Amino acid sequence: MTTTISQALAVATRNYLLYDTGDVAGVDEVFAPDLIDHNPVPGTTSGIDGMRLLIGEVRDGFTDTQHEIVFQKELPGGWVVNHWRMTAVHTGEAFGLPASGRPVSFTGTDIVRVVDGRITEIYHVEELLQMQMQMTA
Repeated sequence: MTTTISQALAVATRNYLLYDTGDVAGVDEVFAPDLIDHNPVPGTTSGIDGMRLLIGEVRDGFTDTQHEIVFQKELPGGWVVNHWRMTAVHTGEAFGLPASGRPVSFTGTDIVRVVDGRITEIYHVEELLQMQMQMTA
């Protein structure tokens, strides 16, 4: 028996590859231009601009970035729930903190809706305090 991954799961998973590779340009392939971000990045003008900013911060502030999907579930209507863990080394300025050279490992949960091959809506929660404590300890 062969199991195939749905388009919604594939797109939701590809999101993390953008962070791992620092591919800011790939945002336009994964996210819809009118992305609704229910937890927008402060100071950004749109959801997709916020995604570009976040991916750029991770690219510029960390090396050896790896996302592991701990839990993934597809729901009706193109919704996907992902619980993930990111590991990396803090080697550049990130989120206002100077490089520490320290390894970080923290988790987050995303709920995304995929329509026509792109993420159109996202709810995301990251354990930023967990990350910050590791960067400044």
